[in-house]
Amino acid sequence: MTYIADAWQDFSVLDTGDGEKLERWGRYILRRPDPQVIWPRQTPERWAEADAWYHRSSRGGGEWEFSRKTPDRWQLAYRGLRFHVRPTGFKHTGLFPEQAANWDWMGGLIRQEVAQGRTPRVLNLFAYTGGATLACAEAGASVCHVDAAKGMVQWAKENHGLSGLPGGSVRWIVDDALKFVQREIRRGSQYDGIVMDPPSYGRGPGGEVWKLEDRIFELVEACGQALSDTPLFFLLNSYTTGLQPAVLSNLLRIAVTNRHGGMAEAGELVLPVEAGGTLPCGASGRWRR
Repeated sequence: MTYIADAWQDFSVLDTGDGEKLERWGRYILRRPDPQVIWPRQTPERWAEADAWYHRSSRGGGEWEFSRKTPDRWQLAYRGLRFHVRPTGFKHTGLFPEQAANWDWMGGLIRQEVAQGRTPRVLNLFAYTGGATLACAEAGASVCHVDAAKGMVQWAKENHGLSGLPGGSVRWIVDDALKFVQREIRRGSQYDGIVMDPPSYGRGPGGEVWKLEDRIFELVEACGQALSDTPLFFLLNSYTTGLQPAVLSNLLRIAVTNRHGGMAEAGELVLPVEAGGTLPCGASGRWRR
């Protein structure tokens, strides 16, 4: 099963090959490494169009080489949402366009609830710069946005403002995801939808080391306890190579379906490539009522 994010106007993958991808981000074209791209380029002549090229370093990390002047940051739009993007020191831009397939899925479920006069409560963990937060809030949900990085939460707030969403639609939290969920369970606070986009490795606000394989089931199980009596959805994303779609499906089945019923599935997130084919971008596990 694949989930394809094919509704973008401001973003596209132009070509892929030889361990890299060539992407259009609004007016600018970026060239970035991607270890999954093990095939040759289809349109070699296009690669000279890149405004910026990210080079990996043998010592870790890397740096950008700019062939043309680009702003420190610029804006991208997706449907009614707007985002600041910029080339960061870790090759990312502050946005994962493939997640738009999940934004549309969650937004559709939320709008069905809103049409029935209900306002779903959604918890977004490891929420980064707020793509899922904005999509859920725009659809009519009340969202709790949690990330351990203060800078990322600030970036998400700026995206929220750019999108013109109501000021009270999101609660912003800087905290460790598992600790926050455990406190919410003790407080009896429940959510109708949960989004999890955990990194393979990371650190909490107190320097706690996060390794996904060691903590993922504990966190998914805790989140299952934080769901309401009539939950709407649970989305679990993974960019970790060892966590294939079947793994995510099993996690959701054990931690969520066994408690709440419903249906769990999982698939590969992909982006269409203008030169042909698709670009694999990670996996998503989806549970719905």
